[in-house]
Amino acid sequence: MISNGRYWFFIILIVLVYIAGTFVTLMENDSAQFAVMAMRMYQENDFINLFKGSEEYLDKPHMHYWLAALSYKLFGLHDWAYRIPGILVTLLGAYSCFGLGRLLYNLDTGKLAALVFMTSQTIMLSVIDVRTDAVLTGFTIFAIWQLVTYIENRSTIAIILGALGAGLAFSTKGQIALLVIGIAVLCHLAYTRKWTALFHWKLLVALLVFSLAIAPMLYAYYLQFDMHPEKIIRGRGDRSGIFFIFWEQSFERLSGEGMGTNSGDYFFFFHTFLWVFLPWTVLGLAAFASRIRTLFRLKFAYDTKYEFLTLGTITLFFLIASFSQFKLPHYLNIIIPLFSVLTAAYINGLYVANRMKPLKVLLGFQYFILGIVFVATLFICFFVFPFAHIYASILLVALLLIITYFCLKREAYYLRIITLSVYSSLLLNAVLNLHFYPNLLTYQAGSEMGEVVREEQIPVDNIYKLDDFHTWSFDFYNQKPLGVFSSQNLKQEDNVWLYVSDAEIRQLRDQGFDWDRQYTRPHFRITRLSTKFLNPATRKRTLDNMHLIHIY
Repeated sequence: MISNGRYWFFIILIVLVYIAGTFVTLMENDSAQFAVMAMRMYQENDFINLFKGSEEYLDKPHMHYWLAALSYKLFGLHDWAYRIPGILVTLLGAYSCFGLGRLLYNLDTGKLAALVFMTSQTIMLSVIDVRTDAVLTGFTIFAIWQLVTYIENRSTIAIILGALGAGLAFSTKGQIALLVIGIAVLCHLAYTRKWTALFHWKLLVALLVFSLAIAPMLYAYYLQFDMHPEKIIRGRGDRSGIFFIFWEQSFERLSGEGMGTNSGDYFFFFHTFLWVFLPWTVLGLAAFASRIRTLFRLKFAYDTKYEFLTLGTITLFFLIASFSQFKLPHYLNIIIPLFSVLTAAYINGLYVANRMKPLKVLLGFQYFILGIVFVATLFICFFVFPFAHIYASILLVALLLIITYFCLKREAYYLRIITLSVYSSLLLNAVLNLHFYPNLLTYQAGSEMGEVVREEQIPVDNIYKLDDFHTWSFDFYNQKPLGVFSSQNLKQEDNVWLYVSDAEIRQLRDQGFDWDRQYTRPHFRITRLSTKFLNPATRKRTLDNMHLIHIY
């Protein structure tokens, strides 16, 4: 379907784009927050108790933080070290997409599924803006692949690895992992009618392996919460960490209780999917619709040429997740591997059947998406954050010309679809990782002020804040969480550095305080971009300032 030379050339380019993003400054809130939480584990050598600032953290299990802390121990306290586990597990997820695609369909489908997964926009973003979902997604699809392998050939190794993957996924984000894995396995069993796989002694081995895999996480929850019923967590005492992770967690998200609500839009994930699966969105929707038509045509009778695992899991996940009162775009990451397999199977099916008309139509859509990427790239590089050096412009123009060559090259439709889609993702994310994010993050005051602290050799033990607001990037790049210092106690102190907002510095001035040194950096909530911020002419109106002042 696609030559090995071109395939591995794409893989190498994708990994290079991943690597380019590892050196980008950590973004607030989640990436920097989770990096600081793991940093505290590493610095305090406490791998049991999780803290979010001054509050004990119940919401998510420990695995992601353990992996990040282990990476710190191996490589040191760096932003790129924090990202390494997420990237490695994402690569495991890509290999699992390959394995599942090959198992359910054929080798070509498996290879293309891995390519689709690695270049999907939300996956490209997840290895830069690393949250728990990067690790969750990789372990989840690995578990699904191995458990389906067991169902198909009764492999003991496969069911052990599947149970281990499920345990690691559960230890990363809780019930959502078991929900997706369980739905996938049940959908496959229901379609293939291989229910006898459930009635085998090897299932007991899997339960034992799963129990052993989640035991460290449960033990940590037990020590931090179950042994201390006096702790007040989210306004409630007598909280059981074990009961929370097995029962309360997902129901709190579905109802909004505890977590709060952020979206009552039942179509949130449907319109979010339109961008998270770029540049494969149209192909993914076409694959989904095509598989539904096929199953109804077959009256859901089992056919060895098809499978129900991907379609059934995607459909049920969307239905369940859409009723949640707390929604975020990266919640879709966990089903991107399944969409990748389904999309790859659809493209391969069109290729094998030599269906020129739909391939030509889909190629037209991919040209349109590539055109949007071209425009977005030029917009970023010549308007939002204009290139500072001519050589960058020359390099970008050269890249655009190379991609244009492949647009005009006379190749088979399916090959052009794959090539243009991969190049669309690579072009956009190379520009984001090498140019857009580095410039954008100059407006993240915490990380910028951390650079000031290093350059001016300001003692980090003497820096405080006046309120318990989150300062994740400043905390990480200082390698020490800021303590809180009340303004009332300042009158008895001298030689204190304060990290304050515009409002707080005015308050200090009104109270008669004075300072001899001040550093100011612009600040913007960079994960919530606006048109006014992107426009250089109006950007200053959107900015606040953060200040580092020395009270003497």
